[in-house]
Amino acid sequence: MLITNGRVLTFGEQPRLIENGAVLIQDERIVAVDFSHVLEEKYPTEERLDAQGMLVMPGLVVSHTHFYGTFARGMYIPGPPMKDFPEILQRLWWPLDRALDEEGVRYSAYVPMLDAIRYGATTLIDHHASNRFIDGSLDVIADVVQETGLRAVLCYEVSDRDGLEVALAGIRENVRFIKKARDMANPRIAATFGLHAALTLSDDTLDRCVAEAEAISHRGFHIHAAEGPADREHSLATYGLPTIERLAQRGILGPQTIVAHAIDIDAWEMATLREAGVWVSHQPRSNMNNGVGVADIPTMLRGHMKVVLGNDGFSNDMFEEMRVAYLLHKSARNDPRVLPADQLLDIVMNNNASLAQQFFGQPFGTLEPGAVADVILVDYDPPTPLSVENFPWHIMFGFDGRKVDTTIVAGRILMRHGAIPHLDAERIYARSREVAQQVWERFWAQSA
Repeated sequence: MLITNGRVLTFGEQPRLIENGAVLIQDERIVAVDFSHVLEEKYPTEERLDAQGMLVMPGLVVSHTHFYGTFARGMYIPGPPMKDFPEILQRLWWPLDRALDEEGVRYSAYVPMLDAIRYGATTLIDHHASNRFIDGSLDVIADVVQETGLRAVLCYEVSDRDGLEVALAGIRENVRFIKKARDMANPRIAATFGLHAALTLSDDTLDRCVAEAEAISHRGFHIHAAEGPADREHSLATYGLPTIERLAQRGILGPQTIVAHAIDIDAWEMATLREAGVWVSHQPRSNMNNGVGVADIPTMLRGHMKVVLGNDGFSNDMFEEMRVAYLLHKSARNDPRVLPADQLLDIVMNNNASLAQQFFGQPFGTLEPGAVADVILVDYDPPTPLSVENFPWHIMFGFDGRKVDTTIVAGRILMRHGAIPHLDAERIYARSREVAQQVWERFWAQSA
């Protein structure tokens, strides 16, 4: 496929804006990027896709999300408003994941993946829980990934909150699916080892997880940590150690581990994360919603830490997540200079892309020969000049994911002019409403 007549933003080490540019895709990779007339002359028989002057740029990577949280949308939760994060976990998230059955897992995955296609998020790193249905749950999600055409990294969040047998089942599901993902050698599905959070995992369970991971030569985990003061207080009271220091001692941290949030940490813990080479995933919309504080992302970036941007189960519109981060840190610091737009775009297009490359072994986040053919076309006609230098501020003040017109993953067109022909979105949403009602009824039964 030869994408022509686009305003091509290449990103990468030497970003370019190519007016009336073209991108050639062959065998799921990008083969050439140049002016349209050059590639049209050189490859006259290639199938054409006319970008019609739209922006052509790499698809976006989501570093931390929760498909299973879909059915929280619009849910009525009996009782007074939840006063803090531990109560949010106990009254919303834990009863919800206990209420999910196989169909609940399937349709709670369909909906955010449809949204991802619409918003140009082409690679998703998910963190799953369904303590009613554990064995084979990751296979169900992988089937949806296959059907939608997206890329995803999957894991199951091990936790002690529902007892030892449930924790052991979560460990088995991670080990089984990591092995299966290796055997599949699927260029669009990868796996890691999921852990819920430091405050719901005993030392014994952490040690089991490390031992099981080492037994299959797997490195790295995906875990929530220091998501507000409750985690710190629990760790100090129970183990006499701050959260991050405890995880380091138990062998959880390393250059292939993703730590989501890292909000309530001290300078020593930040140094520990940095020295371990951990990926720290920031989710500003979720943190604001839960009232858990603001991660010190500017300081982490100053220390050249591997900061990435996720959404924690909010919409897969990563342009919107960037905008919220842009505003949040200025407000938190009372300083408009903090976390400028170009620094945020660098996180998403370079750091998130490097994280994806770690799992899939191919270059992401750039339109250059050899990179994955994950491409989006954005229908944005700016009222002011656009350049490589000022593009970050066009994102913050000019457009969001709803302007994505076309989404391509591994050279396959998943959406064109807003239509997703290979998926029956109307049927999926209709069935999702039915399944959600059943999940809600099980949820409410736990609250009765």
